[in-house]
Amino acid sequence: MKTLRDILYNVNILHVQGNNDIAVRALCIDSRQVKAGDVFIAISGAAVDGHQYIPKAIALGAGAIVCETVPDTISPDVCYVQVANSHMAAGVMAGNFYDNPSHKLRLVGVTGTNGKTTIATLLFGLFTKLGYECGLLSTVQNQIGGKVIPSTHTTPDPVSLNALLADMVAAGCEFAFMEVSSHAVHQQRIAGLRFAGGIFSNITHDHLDYHKTFDEYIRVKKSFFDHLPANAFALTNLDDKRGNVMLQNTKARKATYSLRSMADFKGKILENNLTGLVMQVGEREVHFRLIGEFNAYNLLAVYGAAVLLGEDKDQVLAALSDTQGAEGRFDYIVSKNQRIIGIVDYAHTPDALLNVLATIKNLRQGHEQIITVVGAGGDRDTTKRPEMGAVAAEHSDRVIFTSDNPRSEDPANIIRDMEAGVPVHQKRKTISIQDRREAIKTACSFANPEDIILVAGKGHEKYQEIHGIKHPFDDKVVLEEMFALLEK
Repeated sequence: MKTLRDILYNVNILHVQGNNDIAVRALCIDSRQVKAGDVFIAISGAAVDGHQYIPKAIALGAGAIVCETVPDTISPDVCYVQVANSHMAAGVMAGNFYDNPSHKLRLVGVTGTNGKTTIATLLFGLFTKLGYECGLLSTVQNQIGGKVIPSTHTTPDPVSLNALLADMVAAGCEFAFMEVSSHAVHQQRIAGLRFAGGIFSNITHDHLDYHKTFDEYIRVKKSFFDHLPANAFALTNLDDKRGNVMLQNTKARKATYSLRSMADFKGKILENNLTGLVMQVGEREVHFRLIGEFNAYNLLAVYGAAVLLGEDKDQVLAALSDTQGAEGRFDYIVSKNQRIIGIVDYAHTPDALLNVLATIKNLRQGHEQIITVVGAGGDRDTTKRPEMGAVAAEHSDRVIFTSDNPRSEDPANIIRDMEAGVPVHQKRKTISIQDRREAIKTACSFANPEDIILVAGKGHEKYQEIHGIKHPFDDKVVLEEMFALLEK
């Protein structure tokens, strides 16, 4: 069992009060989980300050407290460690506690607004096909080889994250692929991790409820690359206007991918239809099972990362051609008799919604209607709602605004925010139905044979969060049920 002194290695300590030569059973950042012999790390969060729970942690048996401000009343049996930054300390301490698992495998982080889940999932599938034991940390699920572990956050807290990485090392994983959210970078959840590479997909309007300004959002994303080591790679999308910005201060080996410019990994779309993509990648022509230009970028990012990790180009492309994307990302089903196409996608930003609708337009063979069912999350960035409403109305023949995950907000207010973005001349093509199941049912009733229904915003999620309660709800299952009713 490690001592507190062991796990404080490399932490920026301001003061220690008490005995730090004590055995540590576990690290906790949630006071409710503290048991005798644990270290409680008091972290100031966006909503809650962990410092206020120090007395509770001590009452439950914490042997040490790590904090930025030492409380006025102290217990003589507890060691207090004052640190400059609790977020940073938690990451470094978790790494030390779990024997720095990120140093024992090749960890690749994927950041950007859209595409993170697909890129990380494709990398996991690709390297598994290439014969490696791999780990995955994603919005949809965490995975250690064939074992699936439910995911609660895009990037877990530093203690859970290092515990998962340690489990991957114990299982013999050589690679781990993870999404790196802007929240995780800002909150130092990845502090102390050693990355073998970083990938940038794109950056668009999102999370301004948290970051406040777009410039701050970009700065946070960029800081991930700023801290990559010299022996890592930094791979960026050259077609995104901020792609090169990400590489400005990185020490890592720089590389680029592009569909439109000369780049280290250049691609060109030759065919794009419901059977997949045919692309020229470098000198080779390859068929992929994924659909759409946005997936062409995702595939190029994965191909580039694999080559930068030392894999053979031809073997990579052969394996990638048979690899599927992430659940809830352009997931589609077709009704049996009427051949109505139903597409479920996680698109929850204006740009992601535009990408999906542009892809659907390109897949149309004639004059099929595009019917879009879309909402927006509650307690999140409100400024993107009118933009999403405008995008849906501009690029669809019919739009049904509905509830997404309203959380603590009134769904009717969220819908009104989306309606506000629709120009007057396009309002006739939109209706609003608050109940999401009823909205999907109505979309199916509007559809003629071979029309295309897009259900956007929730993708892989199996719930709908209303007033803090997660109710079972799966867009794809509901769509399948409605298609079955149509066939009767």
